[in-house]
Amino acid sequence: MAKEARSVCRLCRVERMKLFLKGAKCLTDKCPVERRPYPPGEHGRARRRILGYGIQLREKQKLKRYYGMSERQFKLFFQRAERKKGITGETLLSMLERRLDNVIFLIGFSHSRFHARQLIIHGHFQINGTKVASPSILVDKGDVVSFRTKSGNNDEFKAIVEANKSKTVPGWLEVDSEKMEAHVLTFPSREEVGIPIEEHLVVELYSR
Repeated sequence: MAKEARSVCRLCRVERMKLFLKGAKCLTDKCPVERRPYPPGEHGRARRRILGYGIQLREKQKLKRYYGMSERQFKLFFQRAERKKGITGETLLSMLERRLDNVIFLIGFSHSRFHARQLIIHGHFQINGTKVASPSILVDKGDVVSFRTKSGNNDEFKAIVEANKSKTVPGWLEVDSEKMEAHVLTFPSREEVGIPIEEHLVVELYSR
């Protein structure tokens, strides 16, 4: 599992946008991006002109950090997307959205993507009734994602699901809060990807 040693809020400030790495805190006025919408450091307020490679690098870093991946993990995902038919950038985004840790967060069964990764590694989730322990596994059309029986009876997890019942879920997923499970209806479209990203710049970066 990728682990970021620095404060994750600093990463949001570097990218000048919310990457939703802190769960509920990101939605409050305590979010550092709201209070200090400029990069951290002594020269954070200074205007920085970024061109060419720098723009491509920022888009890649933004996308990698949003999904909480290491450089090696992200590059492997890109290589897998590159081998598939279709537009590489859109294929990459679809694959990243279908990562199990991202799905758990989207359906409101965790506080953040990092929290989702912890829960998955500790064996609290299953896909189609089979225990999974890899946050990077991709869900497929028709899959049912749910808590394992013992975990589903945990009051802490029930409280998380209850608190997120009103959360807006992308159209490619369907949540049953009572059964504490979600159904994957289809693959996510480009329009359903939440992060504002110019994925073609990421493709250009790796094509250098």
